[in-house]
Amino acid sequence: MRIIYDKDNQPKSQADPYIIFAEGRYYIYATGEKGVAVYTATAIDGEWEYLGSALETDGEKDFWAPCVINENGKYYMYYSSVKNESADCHDERIKVAVSDRPDGGFEYVKDLLEPFSIDPHVVKSGNGLYIFYSVNDWEAERAGTYIVLQKMDSPLSVTGEPVAVVRPTLDEEIFQRNRFKKGQHWHTIEGAFYFREGDYHYLIYSGNCWQSKYYFLGYAVGKGKEDDLTKIKFNKYPSDSVYAPLISANEFESGTGHNSVIKIDGEYYCVYHGRDTGDVTPYDNRSARACKLVVKDGVLTAKRYKDKL
Repeated sequence: MRIIYDKDNQPKSQADPYIIFAEGRYYIYATGEKGVAVYTATAIDGEWEYLGSALETDGEKDFWAPCVINENGKYYMYYSSVKNESADCHDERIKVAVSDRPDGGFEYVKDLLEPFSIDPHVVKSGNGLYIFYSVNDWEAERAGTYIVLQKMDSPLSVTGEPVAVVRPTLDEEIFQRNRFKKGQHWHTIEGAFYFREGDYHYLIYSGNCWQSKYYFLGYAVGKGKEDDLTKIKFNKYPSDSVYAPLISANEFESGTGHNSVIKIDGEYYCVYHGRDTGDVTPYDNRSARACKLVVKDGVLTAKRYKDKL
């Protein structure tokens, strides 16, 4: 179900939508060329209002995949961007900005990680903070982008070494064949979103190419009572060798990927971007969508409908 429609006063794209509930309202933050777009509504299936840019930084462009958390009364936004003069997306690095409110006013504080680092998801587990994000491995058998996890010692700093969480294992995860050199097909696993239900730890990710209609959502699962997420072993569902997407192209939408998850009145909802099937406009015309997510005993099932939740 599309939850944000194109209007004259708002951007046409809501790529990489990240949803939170704060101060009595829902907020969605989205990728933008000149800044991070923010929308608000009183219900997930209600009327979403475009509030403008939650964050802009002089001299920067391509603000990708924002994630927002509330820690000790402050809102921290994690995102990546590059200098205006950069022509290489691999210059993207994760940064952090802070605001006293969820609807905007975020100000850049510092660079958090080195390039290439994208698609942060910062979560609290036990008494600690952890950040999932994506980096490149140029020398792996299936070279490309994959997901790592790192501890944080504060909302503004990481500690220790990153731990690999999910790597490419399938041809369906190929971003582009012969991308950088002949015979080396570039794979992509990105857009990590983690949540926990009981002793099951779920990590939803995006695979393939974000410009392609074959972009999809898959997931990995770990099980354990540990709060230290670096000790959880995540396994792709159903296995490394089987392509079984959680969400992929169907009769009414394609290019589906890069999600966030929220629990409302005991039910889970997956918020992701996609394009209407048959839409031939450029790939930046991605819109935010939502579906119910059934979570049971280590298995996720997406309940997708064109016109309702």
